[in-house]
Amino acid sequence: MIAVIQRTAKAAVDIEGKTMASIGHGLLVLVGIEESDGPEDIEWLSSKIVNLRIFNDAQGVMNVSVKEAGGEILAVSQFTLHASTKKGNRPSYIQAAKPEVAIPIYESFVKSLTALLEKPVQTGVFGADMQVSLVNDGPVTILINTKDRK
Repeated sequence: MIAVIQRTAKAAVDIEGKTMASIGHGLLVLVGIEESDGPEDIEWLSSKIVNLRIFNDAQGVMNVSVKEAGGEILAVSQFTLHASTKKGNRPSYIQAAKPEVAIPIYESFVKSLTALLEKPVQTGVFGADMQVSLVNDGPVTILINTKDRK
């Protein structure tokens, strides 16, 4: 799994002009799933996201997690995170999991985030043409790949 984590002042997902999900202070998590991802990737990544100390403490130092900050999470599936641009100019998405594999993993990931955060996680709609808006706070953007564990 690959995740792009962005600290937000606000973020939203619109589909056909209708807002489907929105958050204020928190994290927008774009997640790409590949065929080899499994329960250990879900568990490790969701725990890492909820516990990342990327919110400011009273001294202005990034030392507080989204959970400790009382923030929200908006999780959006994005297969294009697995784009390969090695050959030519048209990206290949062959590494991205097919929907029949990716959907259950995505749903388990959202359930894990929800359990760890102890509040509902907002989501996009898997496979939909979404317009994702974001006011990146900081800006703070972090890229995590569960295969690298870093």
